[in-house]
Amino acid sequence: MLIVQKYGGTSLADAQRIGNAAGRAVELARQGNQVVVVVSAQGDTTDLLIEKALQINRQGAAREMDAYLAAGEQMSAGLMAMAIGAMGYPAVSMTGWQAGIATDGVHGNARIVNVDTCRIRQELDGGKIVVVAGFQGLDPEGDITTLGRGGSDTTAVALAGYLHADKCQIFTDVDGVYDRDPRLYSDAVRFGRIGYEKMLGLIENGAQVLHDRSVELAREFGIPLEVLSAFTGEPGTIVG
Repeated sequence: MLIVQKYGGTSLADAQRIGNAAGRAVELARQGNQVVVVVSAQGDTTDLLIEKALQINRQGAAREMDAYLAAGEQMSAGLMAMAIGAMGYPAVSMTGWQAGIATDGVHGNARIVNVDTCRIRQELDGGKIVVVAGFQGLDPEGDITTLGRGGSDTTAVALAGYLHADKCQIFTDVDGVYDRDPRLYSDAVRFGRIGYEKMLGLIENGAQVLHDRSVELAREFGIPLEVLSAFTGEPGTIVG
């Protein structure tokens, strides 16, 4: 099987959590699966980077902000590939553009328009786990773009779609999709399965567990997503 896994920032916040995620990927690979891991920036890295940028220029410069913010995910990708390597399994990290992700030219909120999967396929066929920096791509001018908050979800779904993956798993800090925020409401109910349209409705009403474009892409490709906890690994919610 070809499996795409995505890990959010809280799932990678420290060395132990990166190690846990790496171990899960290695276990899948040793079972004979091809594995692509998409990573977000660690913890509050993106917020800290934005804060530093605003100290320099409060007006911001969209192109330069994208070039700057993309570094957070690239650092995570390098660390994840090193963690996998430390477990004795070959891995390679890639930026969004090395992974062939092409976007439109809307800085700060770009859309993925195509993915050239040749490099990823080559590395997978060479027996490596491929770790891709989420949230980023390259526009027609050859400039770095970012996909907006939550954009690593969209990266993962796009890669799953273009690679014809068998499974796309979104690991997060909650154990599935709830009818309302379980961190605020003790009586929140978790869905075992939820359709794309209902998921988009929840997102429209403020749910932050998935990026809306990731759900739209999943619907377009017909890919079911599994939202599950990075801390327990127990089955979560199937979206689709």
